[in-house]
Formats: sequence, structure tokens, C-alpha cells
Amino acid sequence: MRPDADLRPGLRRTLIGLVLIWSLGPMLWQLYSSFRTPAALLAGGAGLGSGWTLAHYVAVLQGDPPFWRYLLNSTVVGSLSTLLTLILAIPCAYALSRRGGLLRLLVGGGLLAAAVFPYVLLFLALLQVARNFGLANNLLALCLPYAGLSLPLAVLLLQAAFAELPVELEENAVLEGFSLGQRLRWILLPLMAPAIVSTALLVFLFSWNEFPIALTWLSRSELLTLAPAMARIAGSSVFSVPFGAFAAATVLGSVPLLALLLLFQRQIVAGLTQGAIKG
Repeated sequence: MRPDADLRPGLRRTLIGLVLIWSLGPMLWQLYSSFRTPAALLAGGAGLGSGWTLAHYVAVLQGDPPFWRYLLNSTVVGSLSTLLTLILAIPCAYALSRRGGLLRLLVGGGLLAAAVFPYVLLFLALLQVARNFGLANNLLALCLPYAGLSLPLAVLLLQAAFAELPVELEENAVLEGFSLGQRLRWILLPLMAPAIVSTALLVFLFSWNEFPIALTWLSRSELLTLAPAMARIAGSSVFSVPFGAFAAATVLGSVPLLALLLLFQRQIVAGLTQGAIKG
């Protein structure tokens, strides 16, 4: 008998519905708030037939600078940070996966400690680095701490994926005369595509959502990434909270991430489950 055979279909549907409400509720509320006037939001559920507006989206998109500039900045920083992280992480992960014994254990332990270390404790040190080397107000320079902070976790994830590949693949390729670069390019990396996509998405999400470093490294409005720009929108008025504008900015900032998830959902699922069944 299956473990869930005693659960009635109605109960299962109820549980699924509760999970969906729990997961989608905040996003749906932000979407709802972005189309409501301030008076309608304060009135709560009263007057649902009126009080709808697009003014919040117009105000956000026509701001100074316009909101799309923040999205572009975050896309540039996230893409370059992800690319730099993968360029460094893939060879490191490959080398670590082909090593054994105490060295692999020590390096893996060090990477794990670095991956779980709260990076906010490095906040003052990174700020001093930005001051000493003149890295403030530079989107390209912002990619350096993002890639450094993402590198330990990326190496661990890719190393586990490399370890799942049969060594016999490389041995046969060596017999065929393939160099190390050719083995990576034509054999290993295509098989690693799901793991690489999943790792890249995690790095991109971190760069997209990171706040403390971006807040202190960037002071010019036209260079702000999404997170500090959202903070400015939320605190743009001393006497009132712009709920509608903030909700509209939240919805617009979520659209690129949702598009990425939908575009690469198969690779993400495959990468997350890679190595779950072995033998």
C-alpha cells in the first residue's frame, strides 16, 4: 500500500491549496496593492469595484532615473558576477573532484565554512577596500565581492556534480587523444549543464538581491541596483509610506526572475536532483 493511500483526495487538495496560498499569498498581495489607490488600500476590502489605478507603475517607470535603469544595472552586475564566478569555480571544482584523501577533506571543509559564513561581518572590511582602491560607484567593481562571496558555494555544488560523472568517460577520452580542455569542452561540461545552470541561477539571485554592499559602494542614483533603489522608494517620503509605488516596483523587479525560472526550469530541477539516484 502506498504511504499516502489513506489520505482522501479532498484532504490532499486542501493541503496543496494551503501550500499555494502560503507561497503565492505575498506575491499576489503585492500585485493587488500595486493597482490600488492609497485610499483604497487604507479602506481594506471595502470598495473593491473602485480605486484601481496604473498611476504607481507610471510613477515608477517615469521616475528620475526611470526604474528600468535599476533593472538594467542589476542585470549587468548579476550577469557579470555569475560569469566571473563560473569561470573561477568550474576549474576549481574539477580539480577538487579529482583529488582524494585529506587534501580534499580540508579544502572542502574550508569551502563549507566560507559558504556558511555570514558575509555581513565582512561589511566594514569590504567598505574599507572600496575606499582604498577607489571602487565606489563602479558596477564592474561591484562584481568582485559578489563573485568572491559566491565562489565557495559554487565550487561545492559543481564539485559534487563533477564527482557524479564516471571517471571512465575521461579515461576513454584520454585514450582518444583528448586534451584536458577538450575533455571539459566536449564531454564533461555538456553533462554538467543542469548543475551549471542551477549554480548560475543561485549566484545571479544573490547578486540581484544583495543590499548592504550595493548600498555603500554605490551612491549615484543612476548606478543603483535594484535592492538599494527599492529602499529609496520605500523611504522617499517622511510623512507617508508609498505602498503602491513600492508594490509596483516589487512586481517589476520580480518579472525578470520569474522569466529566468520559467526559461530554465527543466535544467534547474535536473541540477537539483542530480546524483539523487545512484547505482
